[in-house]
Amino acid sequence: MFSKGQIIFGIIFFVAFAIIIGFTYRKDLKLHKQFYAGSVWILLAFISFILFITAIKFFFK
Repeated sequence: MFSKGQIIFGIIFFVAFAIIIGFTYRKDLKLHKQFYAGSVWILLAFISFILFITAIKFFFK
């Protein structure tokens, strides 16, 4: 298992990493809106495809 120090380090690292990622995302928000405007539809299509494949798997099982 993990020692108490390793657990504390992991928690502090996770919090710091999440804060840094949040600031970076907010800094680049204008660029994200400009260059990735239609990416939501790609994500929805990908999720729909995965759900379709899963449905076929359970249907023919």
